[in-house]
Amino acid sequence: MTSRGAVLPEVERIAIVGLGLIGGSIARGLRDAGYAGHLSGAVVQTQDAKRAVELGLVDDCHTAIGPAVAAAGLIVVATPPCALDDVLSEIAAARRPGSVVTDTGSSKASVVAAAQRVFDDGAMTHFVPGHPIAGTENNGIEAGFATLFMSRRTILTPNEQTDAGAVATVEAMWAALGARVSRMTVAHHDEVLAATSHLPHVLAYTLVDTLAAMAERTEIFAYAAGGFADFTRIASSDPALWRDIVTANRTPVLHTLDAYMDRLQQVRAAIAAGDDSRLHEIFERAKTARDGFASQRERDGR
Repeated sequence: MTSRGAVLPEVERIAIVGLGLIGGSIARGLRDAGYAGHLSGAVVQTQDAKRAVELGLVDDCHTAIGPAVAAAGLIVVATPPCALDDVLSEIAAARRPGSVVTDTGSSKASVVAAAQRVFDDGAMTHFVPGHPIAGTENNGIEAGFATLFMSRRTILTPNEQTDAGAVATVEAMWAALGARVSRMTVAHHDEVLAATSHLPHVLAYTLVDTLAAMAERTEIFAYAAGGFADFTRIASSDPALWRDIVTANRTPVLHTLDAYMDRLQQVRAAIAAGDDSRLHEIFERAKTARDGFASQRERDGR
């Protein structure tokens, strides 16, 4: 497990494009870890730029990307998927040669495709796709906190052409934030995240939408207890963001959703047939898997 404390003395300036939950937490975490270099930010709204400086997230903040990234040795993109093409285009026009660019997106194939559309070969060797497996249902300039990534996994998906120094720089940043860094291929990342993150959001949104459409919804929500709250918490996440994530990772999400629907049909068939044995088998298997997952999280300190 990586621990907090690995700052980035060789990178004198870091730019963070997007200062919501993820970008804001990166800024807070770097300062908390002792990063003494210059932090620049880029946001959309003027009031958010002013607030980011007031909160001490960054040393300066801009509503244009160019001034934020022009002098940076490391550029972190923490924007919604829908903005990625425009953001990367502006970075491509303003970044200095040799600067490292990384992102925090939940789908990697779509991010790499966007980068390839705007970056030349030299810039692509310094682009390190990344994804911190951390978050809450909150968003906005006030949502971040310094310990968001502590003991959480961050996945990087470089390829054979990616500059080793660029990868080391990005790994060092995440280590400074307390993250546990690992690498995998783009395709494998998207398959894993479709199952472990994207599908659960689809299910949570769909369950709440289904219950809200029922005639007796007022009574249903009045009697909803902890289990409902736990299962559906992530349905309070930003709908536009998750619409874009699911769309960007469409094919892996559909494969995982098809597998879930097949298993759900098996559960329905067991209930309809009064097959207690089959139902118990499915529930018992799920409990064993879930208990193992919880035990591993506890061992990992998450």
